[in-house]
Amino acid sequence: MCFDHDSRPPIAPIEGGSLEAKDLVLDAADGNRFMAYQARAAEPDGSAIIVLPDVRGLHAYYRDLALRFAEHGTEAVAIDYFGRTAGIGDRGPGFDYQPHVPQTTYEGLRADIDAAAAQLRSTTSATRLYTVGFCMGGRLAFLTDGFGLGLAGVIGFYGWPVGPARNDTPAPVEMTGAMASPVLAIFGGGDQGIPSSVIDQFESALQGSGVDHRIVTYPGAPHGFFDRKSDEFADVSEAAWEETFSFIRARTSTPD
Repeated sequence: MCFDHDSRPPIAPIEGGSLEAKDLVLDAADGNRFMAYQARAAEPDGSAIIVLPDVRGLHAYYRDLALRFAEHGTEAVAIDYFGRTAGIGDRGPGFDYQPHVPQTTYEGLRADIDAAAAQLRSTTSATRLYTVGFCMGGRLAFLTDGFGLGLAGVIGFYGWPVGPARNDTPAPVEMTGAMASPVLAIFGGGDQGIPSSVIDQFESALQGSGVDHRIVTYPGAPHGFFDRKSDEFADVSEAAWEETFSFIRARTSTPD
């Protein structure tokens, strides 16, 4: 997993920036019911984002992250991955996610993301939809670029772009020909699992497919650096958050 159980996003709250936030149960087209968390912006800027967690699913970290997006004007829904195998309800920090991850499927994850997109489009006035993911969710965020959702952009934090996954999701490097929206890929230069050679391979594939993209690698930063507890990488986290919002702002027009 990317973070400890007591980790939280390294983003300061903005008082009054969020209108409301609540737990949801969403229904996918295949009949799956799964947990989600929606945060509404008090002053929406026309953007909305689907938050794709790491292997733990809808952990408190991602509820907090959805709130931070809403406080900055971006409507947000964070989703869980394990409705088909673990049901719904708060599982707490002791939840053993490991047996559930390999039971997720590309088809099922895609159905759940479709449902999250429909939730945002039916309950907000946002005109520009994004995805953002971390680790397992980072890889998945890259793949959403080929889902036909009309995304304004996708953002992946340290998502593995090559090789097999614990489930049947394809490697993003093999799917760049289907990508239709800009990509922001954020990596840590000290991430032992995603060396520079892998990042270069992903960039070459994006370039070869003509995908608008920006890849940012922070020297020395480890996998999972975007964490309030990582004081050593606070500046890197701040820079990554600014990269994320610069990417969103550049592609979102503020409503009149």
